[in-house]
Amino acid sequence: MKKILLIQTGGTIAMSAKGEGVELDPEAWSDLLIKQIPELEELAEITTYPLFFEDSSDLNAEHWVNLAKCIDVNYEKYDGFVILHGTDTMAYTASALSFSLQNLSKPVIFTGSQVPMSSVRSDARRNLINSVEMATTELQEVGICFNDHVYRGNRATKLSIGDFDAFGSPNLDPIAEIGLNIELNVEPKKLIPAFENSAAFSNEIFVLTVHPSLSMNILDCLDLTKLKAIIVRTFGSGNFPMKGEYNMIPFFEKCRDHDVIVAIVSQADYD
Repeated sequence: MKKILLIQTGGTIAMSAKGEGVELDPEAWSDLLIKQIPELEELAEITTYPLFFEDSSDLNAEHWVNLAKCIDVNYEKYDGFVILHGTDTMAYTASALSFSLQNLSKPVIFTGSQVPMSSVRSDARRNLINSVEMATTELQEVGICFNDHVYRGNRATKLSIGDFDAFGSPNLDPIAEIGLNIELNVEPKKLIPAFENSAAFSNEIFVLTVHPSLSMNILDCLDLTKLKAIIVRTFGSGNFPMKGEYNMIPFFEKCRDHDVIVAIVSQADYD
């Protein structure tokens, strides 16, 4: 039986009912996991590890580094990893780890839930069982497992706050589908270099969304000496204002003069 490390980081899946609301409750979560889903032991030999308990909106690059390190130090001990995570920033963390954990030969599966595990209509049970089973497969990358779909970690995004089918991958088909059987849509690699954790992130990156009437006075307030790069979310296929008071070219020239990298991407999700 394969060995799986189940890493808890918080989020809705770790919440339990408290009076009229819900809150993060590490101890209650551990009890629920054992009592409500005993069949997990039929899928794998599972070790649980509470790395931290946070609302995912409060996570940052430091948490990503700690999570990557946790997988690194346990890499040879386990056959796969499942990370329980809040849905709001799950796609960010999954993407970060997909670039940090290089040459993976094992699955690293993110999952969570829209409803706390303690609730009757929770999707947590389904997502957790699917994720543990996915972690026993031959997948060799970071994925997000949600509502019977598995998406590549750096190609997924949260699409809904109210549906159980909360995630999608606009420009890439799921890397696996879960039904009566698990269908992998990617072929495992036969020759893989040695695993390496290269987690290192910069806070000197700014994401700018272009919109009509974007004031250049606001952009002039940016201290470019403290930035390494700006990711510009433009219209259509890379279009932005080039006339009159909203002309962005002078701003981009200023970025060039300060050696700030400007990366142009589209706001259109399905291209």
